[in-house]
Amino acid sequence: MQRLHHRRPVRGGFTLLEILIVLAIIGVIAAMVVPRLIGQQRSANIRATKASIMGLKNALDMYAVDHSGTYPTQQDGGIKALLVSSIVEGRQVEPLLKAVPMDAWQRELFYEYPNTRVQLDEPAVWSAGPNGQNENGSGDDINSWTTPSATTTTN
Repeated sequence: MQRLHHRRPVRGGFTLLEILIVLAIIGVIAAMVVPRLIGQQRSANIRATKASIMGLKNALDMYAVDHSGTYPTQQDGGIKALLVSSIVEGRQVEPLLKAVPMDAWQRELFYEYPNTRVQLDEPAVWSAGPNGQNENGSGDDINSWTTPSATTTTN
């Protein structure tokens, strides 16, 4: 008589406990990494917005050079004056920008000249910042007069 050998079936998957342990490990790693990534994104958006502000200020300075030292006022169209060609002292001045500059959150930058924010004879440019609320350059707004390259006067 032959003896039948019973073999144990081969395990083909993971147990519920193994899957739960792996999910717990992934959860712990995500809890450590995600907040850092979110903080980096916010910081990158702020840096990009500061660069947009400085780029707009450079375009405004070029406008002033072409227009006898004057910046565009609200009556001239504000920032939009940089989007159109004009004739100054009998010569054609080409547009300085192709579109109204945006901040990193895809919102238009704010512009004011004459500047009533600080005692500078240059335009005020700012973004509503991360929260999207225009606080006229204060709060979490990102502005041209407190960026490192902005000039300040001392009294």
